[in-house]
Amino acid sequence: MMIKIRYMGYVYLYTGTGAGKTTNALGLALRSVGHKHKVVIIQFLKWWKNTGEYKIRKILSPYYKIYQFGRPGWLKVDDKTGKVKYGKVTFKVRNVEELDREFARRGLEFAKKIMLKEKPHLLVLDEVCLALHLNLLKVEEVLELIEKLPKRTDLVLTGRYAPKEIIERSDFVNEIIDVKYPKDIPTTKGVQY
Repeated sequence: MMIKIRYMGYVYLYTGTGAGKTTNALGLALRSVGHKHKVVIIQFLKWWKNTGEYKIRKILSPYYKIYQFGRPGWLKVDDKTGKVKYGKVTFKVRNVEELDREFARRGLEFAKKIMLKEKPHLLVLDEVCLALHLNLLKVEEVLELIEKLPKRTDLVLTGRYAPKEIIERSDFVNEIIDVKYPKDIPTTKGVQY
């Protein structure tokens, strides 16, 4: 059987409350880089540079680029306690501020520019759905970006609480749910970060 390869500009969505949405997107990025395809990752709400996906950027260059548009601190989503526990570490969470909206807007504008200028084979908008849920961005803005997607560029969207409009527009939708996990979630370098 002959497989016909073509570029369509498909939209892949990884959403849900389970862990692994970014990891799925990074798997596609690694696969794409393996074919010497250009990958651009835009991370919303993320700032920490000590993650494997950020640290590897120089090794995978020129095929892999990653940019972060977030500022330190965890944002309140549905948590009423003001804290989030990740493994054995407890982080203080804060309310959304105007500066968070500004970072998200800058990230989306940057994504539009780099998408049209560089036309990467794979563009990842990591945590864009959470940014939408927190009202840092508008659904119409993300849908507009999708409509301008170059034919050779596939788009990956990640983040919990994907709006129905994004789900309907995506070509592939995967909902990640937790089935089982340890009471004390591990924070293993190279696996969780």
